[in-house]
Amino acid sequence: MVPEVTGLPQDGAPEPTAPTSTWRRVVRRRDPGAPAGRPENLYRVVAGVALGVVLLAVVGAVLGPRWTPEPLERVVEVETARTAIGGAPSLRTYDVREVVVTVPLDGTSVQARISVPVGATGPLPGVVFVHGAGTGKFAQAFTAQARALAEHGVVAMVPDKRLDTYTTRHRDYVAMAQDYLRSVDLLRDRPEVDPARVSVYAESEGGWIAPVMAVDDPSIEAVVLVSSPVVPPRQQAAFAVDAYLRNTGVPDAVFRAIPRAVGMTMPGGGFEYADFEVRPWQQRMTQPVLVVYGTGDASMPIVQGALQVRDDVAHAGNEDVTVRYYQDADHGIRVGGQVVPAFLDDLSGWVLGLPGTRDAEPHVAGAQPFQPYVAGPVPQPRWLRDGDVMLGLVIGAPALMLLAGAAVGASRVVQRTTRRGGRRDAVEDRPRRFGRGVAARLTVLAAATVATVLALIWYLVAIARLAMDYERNAWVVQGGWVAVRLLGVVAVLAAVLLARRVHDVHHAGAAVAPGVVRGFATWGVLTGSAVLLVVLAYWGVFQLGI
Repeated sequence: MVPEVTGLPQDGAPEPTAPTSTWRRVVRRRDPGAPAGRPENLYRVVAGVALGVVLLAVVGAVLGPRWTPEPLERVVEVETARTAIGGAPSLRTYDVREVVVTVPLDGTSVQARISVPVGATGPLPGVVFVHGAGTGKFAQAFTAQARALAEHGVVAMVPDKRLDTYTTRHRDYVAMAQDYLRSVDLLRDRPEVDPARVSVYAESEGGWIAPVMAVDDPSIEAVVLVSSPVVPPRQQAAFAVDAYLRNTGVPDAVFRAIPRAVGMTMPGGGFEYADFEVRPWQQRMTQPVLVVYGTGDASMPIVQGALQVRDDVAHAGNEDVTVRYYQDADHGIRVGGQVVPAFLDDLSGWVLGLPGTRDAEPHVAGAQPFQPYVAGPVPQPRWLRDGDVMLGLVIGAPALMLLAGAAVGASRVVQRTTRRGGRRDAVEDRPRRFGRGVAARLTVLAAATVATVLALIWYLVAIARLAMDYERNAWVVQGGWVAVRLLGVVAVLAAVLLARRVHDVHHAGAAVAPGVVRGFATWGVLTGSAVLLVVLAYWGVFQLGI
């Protein structure tokens, strides 16, 4: 005996009337758009997602360059681990007197600290310090270096950096050289100083300024280049980011972002100095040069830099290059937060011994440096190179989707207001709703793409902080990247499910997005999501090793 199934009509029986809702629920479950329980639908969804990810991976590969830095094959031959300057005089110790002076510049002035050795018989050699990147206030900068020089008999001058013409977006290294030369002139006029024996000490970014000073003023006695980038700023930035990311242990796919971020123009313009080339000035330098690096400085091309300085000055017939490497020292030649004492003594000895120490033995000494890759030209993106365009896409796409949602919400308010006003029949005559399930899938697609972009931004900021602090965190570095990529796959899945739902609604003869407002909303979400998926592909979220 077959048991009776209640709620379902028998053959030939009429469909239950409205109060009986079981039949309606069964019909809905059998709707062609419902994939549950149908393996062929699941396979199609999986295949659609896989195809979408592959297509996005191809798009990402086509839109921008790979990052394949060239291994550095040249090496620096270190002659001895002992860094002392051959022929340098014995160092004496003096008390130090500090004075603050004003340095007049074109249109403004800066303050400067001058450290004078008390009791040293003059005239004495002098050194003017040139700042690296940052604000460059004399009260905080080069305190250990200037004091060590003064204690050993050298007059040291640390001027403030001129900031009214120095911003993140604009830096003119040639003009900055002229400003620092004003300090050189002022130091030469000091009664304690021998005007023919004034040298320049430049650190980091100052390495792009000091060679210009040396060429514009050939009477500068010598140049000290400490942690000098040597290559253009864009190349140095890419080199540093690569080194930091490798130290942090990021997945290989993340390296794709280096040429795309460093190679593009910055939003809002500026940054012309990113491609400043200092080599033409270095090739005209005739002064002796002391090149100094710490082997723990991952941000600078410590091998390539010394070799390039030596090659460049040789163009002017200058072979007076002394190179020193200090074991485990960082960008500021510090170990454990303190400037390496041996460096301070070597600096003083080299300056005091000039001109006899200009070609002192050993020419290259200290710890053996290691630089795995060349700091070379950064590949330029073929597409999306304009930072303004990139920023506009990242902001504009979510804004378009938000506008689409607001338009639908506003239309619903208008509909409800109109119905309350007595025009219910006229409103009901016109279709006003999305096809069943379309609105929900549009919402999920928009949310998934925006969430993936936000997750990617968070991830890049997080690894940047880890990289700058020389830290590792597998949960953030590896786990965060997996989470971003999974969100990207969810966004693709949302797009596939939306496409299938639209197909089923069309197949059933129903309207997908009736009316102007819902039509606009649909295309707004689709366009915004497509843009964000392409942006995510560009930054490597869907990379498959191509």
